[in-house]
Amino acid sequence: MTEIHPFTLAVDQAELDDLRDRLERTRWPEAELVEDWSQGAKCEKVRALIDYWRTGYDWRRCEARLNALGQFKTQIDGLDIHFLHVRSPNPDALPLIVTHGWPGSVLEFMKVIGPLTDPAAHGGDPADAFHVVMPSLPGFGFSGKPTTTGWGVEKIAQTWAALMARLGYSRWVAQGGDWGSAVTSAIGAQAPDGCLGIHVNMPMAGPSPEDLQNPGPREQQALAKLQHYQQWDSGYSKQQATRPQTLGYGLADSPVGQAAWIYEKMWSWTDNDGTPESALTMDEMLDNIMLYWLPNTATSSARLYWESFGSFAPRDIHLPAGVSLFPKEIMRPTRKWVETSMHQLIHWNELDKGGHFAAWEQPDLYVNEVRTCFRQLR
Repeated sequence: MTEIHPFTLAVDQAELDDLRDRLERTRWPEAELVEDWSQGAKCEKVRALIDYWRTGYDWRRCEARLNALGQFKTQIDGLDIHFLHVRSPNPDALPLIVTHGWPGSVLEFMKVIGPLTDPAAHGGDPADAFHVVMPSLPGFGFSGKPTTTGWGVEKIAQTWAALMARLGYSRWVAQGGDWGSAVTSAIGAQAPDGCLGIHVNMPMAGPSPEDLQNPGPREQQALAKLQHYQQWDSGYSKQQATRPQTLGYGLADSPVGQAAWIYEKMWSWTDNDGTPESALTMDEMLDNIMLYWLPNTATSSARLYWESFGSFAPRDIHLPAGVSLFPKEIMRPTRKWVETSMHQLIHWNELDKGGHFAAWEQPDLYVNEVRTCFRQLR
């Protein structure tokens, strides 16, 4: 089956009523015993988020926006792949496939679709236009949930190449962060027909033994960032990589549990002033949380860690590659580390604001980085 079908999102009202009922019957834990977030998402902050979700949030707004953009599904290797496909008014636009990560979704890219596809309408150069393809990772959003093992990063990369070919794109580029970076890097390593190059905003690279013995100031910063993640910020990944099924029972049954599991990362990984809401609005965060709650993907999305957490490792990439490093990214390797695996680095920039969700938090900076990198490959 190679057909591509339009997909219209129409969540049954009964599902929204069930959600509201669950939110109203939440059994809350006691508050944390510290003033900061060191024991996890603060109770008063989660309560405020849930209160807005229950009384002020409008899912139909998000649903209508997604439907207006153009959603599609196609089956590849027996699995339904959901994707947005927004073509540029410029027929000579460069096709671009953009991949999200966890706990994100295609909604991360809502603010950049317009500038990428129609730069002229946003004060840019028409020559920088892209046709943008934004798939939902297998087991995420409204893509199908794998029913067998084996849907790791390498297979997803092959699937994305098949998707671009199916869409009729014979020359294209790829971009991603988080799991999107792992998938995009795998595309770069596989160098499928038609792929001209890649860009990532979370490069996978590590220090050499020499770097560990005598690190300079920038290396010390990178090592400290890595150490902080391993000691204080990686518990979620260990759980999802080892026991995703066990975790899933709680998150699939409790919308508050699902929301808090994601909301904490909105605090930890965004460039904020101490609260997630200074980087992303409640509506933006809840729209994204809904793409986990409605299709019940807590378990299926976590299984990607079980399949492929080891894929967050450097791999030899000989295609042209670009890197944009945002200051609050989880890991910030040095250019020297990156160049040991990206053998044709055509773009490198370290920015002064923004975090892990680059397109979501700093859409203008993100768009400029993508344009600047791929301008060299047109």
